Amino acid sequence: MNLFNRAASLRRPAPPTDRQLPHDSPASAPTGTLDPALAGLTGEWIIDRAHSRIGFSVRHALVTTVRGAFTQYESRLYFDGRDPSRSQAEILLSTASVDTGVEQRDAHLVGRDFLDAATYPRMRFASTAVDLVGNDVYRMTGDLTIKNVTRPVDLELTYIGHVVDPFGYERVGFDGTTTINRSEWGLTYNQRLAEGGAMVSEKVRLQFDLAAIRQFPGA
Repeated sequence: MNLFNRAASLRRPAPPTDRQLPHDSPASAPTGTLDPALAGLTGEWIIDRAHSRIGFSVRHALVTTVRGAFTQYESRLYFDGRDPSRSQAEILLSTASVDTGVEQRDAHLVGRDFLDAATYPRMRFASTAVDLVGNDVYRMTGDLTIKNVTRPVDLELTYIGHVVDPFGYERVGFDGTTTINRSEWGLTYNQRLAEGGAMVSEKVRLQFDLAAIRQFPGA
Protein backbone atom coordinates (compact mmCIF):
# COMPACT_ATOMS: atom_id res chain seq x y z
CA MET A 1 0.00 0.00 0.00
CA ASN A 2 1.37 3.38 -1.01
CA LEU A 3 0.11 5.77 1.65
CA PHE A 4 1.70 8.76 -0.06
CA ASN A 5 -0.74 8.38 -2.96
CA ARG A 6 -3.78 7.53 -0.83
CA ALA A 7 -6.40 10.29 -0.55
CA ALA A 8 -7.91 10.99 2.86
CA SER A 9 -11.55 12.06 3.23
CA LEU A 10 -12.85 13.88 6.27
CA ARG A 11 -16.39 14.77 7.24
CA ARG A 12 -18.41 15.64 10.30
CA PRO A 13 -18.90 12.86 12.85
CA ALA A 14 -21.31 10.03 12.15
CA PRO A 15 -22.47 7.28 14.50
CA PRO A 16 -19.72 4.67 14.98
CA THR A 17 -20.06 1.31 13.27
CA ASP A 18 -18.91 -2.18 14.20
CA ARG A 19 -16.72 -2.54 11.09
CA GLN A 20 -13.29 -3.90 11.92
CA LEU A 21 -10.12 -4.47 9.96
CA PRO A 22 -9.06 -8.09 9.48
CA HIS A 23 -6.86 -9.35 12.28
CA ASP A 24 -5.37 -12.82 12.42
CA SER A 25 -4.45 -13.00 16.09
CA PRO A 26 -7.00 -13.73 18.84
CA ALA A 27 -8.04 -11.06 21.28
CA SER A 28 -5.90 -10.79 24.39
CA ALA A 29 -7.19 -10.02 27.85
CA PRO A 30 -6.36 -6.42 28.83
CA THR A 31 -4.24 -5.76 31.90
CA GLY A 32 -5.78 -2.36 32.64
CA THR A 33 -9.40 -1.32 32.88
CA LEU A 34 -10.97 -0.63 29.51
CA ASP A 35 -13.22 2.44 29.51
CA PRO A 36 -16.56 1.45 27.88
CA ALA A 37 -16.80 4.96 26.41
CA LEU A 38 -13.86 4.11 24.11
CA ALA A 39 -16.13 1.82 22.08
CA GLY A 40 -17.47 4.93 20.35
CA LEU A 41 -13.99 5.68 19.01
CA THR A 42 -13.79 2.45 17.02
CA GLY A 43 -12.94 3.23 13.41
CA GLU A 44 -10.31 4.64 11.07
CA TRP A 45 -8.30 7.76 11.86
CA ILE A 46 -5.57 9.82 10.20
CA ILE A 47 -2.85 11.86 11.90
CA ASP A 48 -3.36 15.62 11.69
CA ARG A 49 0.16 16.84 10.82
CA ALA A 50 -0.70 20.44 11.72
CA HIS A 51 -1.26 19.45 15.35
CA SER A 52 1.07 16.47 15.74
CA ARG A 53 4.78 15.86 16.06
CA ILE A 54 6.85 12.78 15.29
CA GLY A 55 10.19 13.63 16.78
CA PHE A 56 13.39 12.36 18.32
CA SER A 57 16.00 13.39 20.84
CA VAL A 58 19.60 12.27 21.21
CA ARG A 59 22.46 13.16 23.53
CA HIS A 60 25.16 15.21 21.81
CA ALA A 61 28.75 15.66 22.97
CA LEU A 62 27.81 14.15 26.35
CA VAL A 63 26.48 17.46 27.71
CA THR A 64 23.44 18.48 25.65
CA THR A 65 20.40 17.05 23.87
CA VAL A 66 19.55 17.64 20.21
CA ARG A 67 15.87 17.45 19.29
CA GLY A 68 14.33 17.15 15.88
CA ALA A 69 11.26 15.95 14.00
CA PHE A 70 10.09 14.53 10.69
CA THR A 71 7.76 17.02 9.07
CA GLN A 72 6.43 14.91 6.19
CA TYR A 73 4.63 11.62 6.75
CA GLU A 74 1.44 9.73 5.97
CA SER A 75 -0.56 7.46 8.24
CA ARG A 76 -3.21 4.80 8.42
CA LEU A 77 -4.70 4.14 11.85
CA TYR A 78 -7.46 1.86 13.08
CA PHE A 79 -8.51 2.00 16.72
CA ASP A 80 -10.80 -0.61 18.26
CA GLY A 81 -12.21 0.75 21.50
CA ARG A 82 -13.90 -2.54 22.37
CA ASP A 83 -10.87 -4.75 21.74
CA PRO A 84 -7.57 -2.79 21.57
CA SER A 85 -5.72 -5.90 20.37
CA ARG A 86 -7.45 -5.44 17.00
CA SER A 87 -6.10 -1.90 16.59
CA GLN A 88 -3.57 -1.26 13.83
CA ALA A 89 -1.24 1.53 12.74
CA GLU A 90 1.07 2.25 9.84
CA ILE A 91 3.18 5.38 9.39
CA LEU A 92 5.48 6.25 6.48
CA LEU A 93 7.96 9.06 7.06
CA SER A 94 10.02 10.98 4.52
CA THR A 95 13.65 10.75 5.67
CA ALA A 96 14.50 13.95 3.79
CA SER A 97 12.02 15.90 5.96
CA VAL A 98 14.15 15.75 9.13
CA ASP A 99 14.29 19.13 10.87
CA THR A 100 16.47 19.97 13.88
CA GLY A 101 16.44 23.72 13.36
CA VAL A 102 20.02 23.82 12.02
CA GLU A 103 20.35 23.55 8.24
CA GLN A 104 23.91 22.24 8.23
CA ARG A 105 23.08 19.53 10.77
CA ASP A 106 19.95 18.53 8.84
CA ALA A 107 22.02 18.15 5.67
CA HIS A 108 24.40 15.83 7.54
CA LEU A 109 21.54 13.73 8.93
CA VAL A 110 19.92 13.16 5.52
CA GLY A 111 23.30 12.39 3.94
CA ARG A 112 25.09 9.06 3.58
CA ASP A 113 26.58 9.17 7.09
CA PHE A 114 23.14 8.76 8.64
CA LEU A 115 19.73 8.37 6.94
CA ASP A 116 20.98 8.44 3.32
CA ALA A 117 17.67 9.88 2.14
CA ALA A 118 18.64 9.71 -1.55
CA THR A 119 18.89 5.91 -1.33
CA TYR A 120 16.31 5.28 1.41
CA PRO A 121 13.59 7.95 1.05
CA ARG A 122 11.16 6.33 3.51
CA MET A 123 11.09 5.06 7.07
CA ARG A 124 8.17 2.84 8.06
CA PHE A 125 6.49 1.75 11.26
CA ALA A 126 3.81 -0.95 11.07
CA SER A 127 2.15 -2.33 14.19
CA THR A 128 2.00 -6.07 14.82
CA ALA A 129 0.24 -6.17 18.21
CA VAL A 130 -1.52 -3.84 20.64
CA ASP A 131 -2.14 -4.54 24.33
CA LEU A 132 -3.84 -2.56 27.09
CA VAL A 133 -1.26 -2.44 29.90
CA GLY A 134 -2.84 0.11 32.22
CA ASN A 135 -5.68 2.59 32.44
CA ASP A 136 -5.40 4.63 29.21
CA VAL A 137 -1.96 3.10 28.50
CA TYR A 138 -1.26 0.79 25.56
CA ARG A 139 1.79 -1.13 24.38
CA MET A 140 2.02 -1.12 20.60
CA THR A 141 4.57 -3.58 19.22
CA GLY A 142 5.60 -3.04 15.63
CA ASP A 143 8.24 -3.32 12.95
CA LEU A 144 10.42 -0.25 12.41
CA THR A 145 12.22 -0.10 9.06
CA ILE A 146 15.16 2.26 8.52
CA LYS A 147 17.57 1.90 5.59
CA ASN A 148 15.93 -1.42 4.65
CA VAL A 149 16.63 -2.85 8.10
CA THR A 150 13.50 -3.99 9.94
CA ARG A 151 13.51 -4.65 13.67
CA PRO A 152 10.75 -4.85 16.31
CA VAL A 153 10.12 -2.03 18.77
CA ASP A 154 7.68 -1.52 21.65
CA LEU A 155 5.92 1.83 21.73
CA GLU A 156 4.15 2.94 24.90
CA LEU A 157 1.07 5.02 24.05
CA THR A 158 -1.02 7.05 26.48
CA TYR A 159 -4.57 8.01 25.53
CA ILE A 160 -5.00 11.76 26.11
CA GLY A 161 -8.64 12.33 25.26
CA HIS A 162 -11.34 12.80 22.64
CA VAL A 163 -13.19 15.93 21.50
CA VAL A 164 -15.33 17.31 18.69
CA ASP A 165 -13.63 20.48 17.46
CA PRO A 166 -15.45 23.73 16.49
CA PHE A 167 -15.50 22.57 12.85
CA GLY A 168 -17.32 19.37 13.74
CA TYR A 169 -14.43 16.94 13.34
CA GLU A 170 -13.79 14.21 15.87
CA ARG A 171 -10.27 14.31 17.29
CA VAL A 172 -8.40 11.90 19.53
CA GLY A 173 -4.99 12.36 21.15
CA PHE A 174 -2.19 9.93 22.04
CA ASP A 175 1.36 10.45 23.32
CA GLY A 176 3.93 7.74 22.70
CA THR A 177 7.61 7.08 23.21
CA THR A 178 10.26 4.42 22.70
CA THR A 179 14.07 4.31 22.77
CA ILE A 180 16.15 2.55 20.13
CA ASN A 181 19.83 1.85 19.55
CA ARG A 182 20.46 3.49 16.17
CA SER A 183 23.38 1.18 15.32
CA GLU A 184 20.92 -1.73 15.11
CA TRP A 185 19.45 -0.04 12.02
CA GLY A 186 22.83 0.64 10.41
CA LEU A 187 23.16 4.22 11.68
CA THR A 188 26.71 3.64 12.90
CA TYR A 189 28.50 6.86 11.98
CA ASN A 190 30.15 8.57 14.95
CA GLN A 191 33.06 10.68 16.08
CA ARG A 192 34.94 10.22 19.33
CA LEU A 193 35.58 13.04 21.75
CA ALA A 194 38.98 13.75 23.23
CA GLU A 195 37.54 12.68 26.57
CA GLY A 196 36.76 9.27 25.09
CA GLY A 197 32.99 9.55 24.70
CA ALA A 198 30.91 9.56 21.54
CA MET A 199 29.89 12.79 19.83
CA VAL A 200 26.39 11.36 19.25
CA SER A 201 24.77 8.84 21.58
CA GLU A 202 23.81 5.41 20.26
CA LYS A 203 20.46 5.74 22.06
CA VAL A 204 17.75 7.72 20.32
CA ARG A 205 14.41 8.50 21.93
CA LEU A 206 11.47 8.57 19.51
CA GLN A 207 8.46 10.68 20.48
CA PHE A 208 4.96 10.56 19.02
CA ASP A 209 2.64 13.44 19.96
CA LEU A 210 -0.41 12.53 17.92
CA ALA A 211 -3.68 14.24 17.21
CA ALA A 212 -5.82 12.15 14.87
CA ILE A 213 -9.03 12.95 13.02
CA ARG A 214 -11.71 10.38 12.30
CA GLN A 215 -11.60 9.31 8.67
CA PHE A 216 -14.47 8.11 6.52
CA PRO A 217 -13.14 6.37 3.39
CA GLY A 218 -15.04 7.19 0.26
CA ALA A 219 -16.84 10.17 1.76
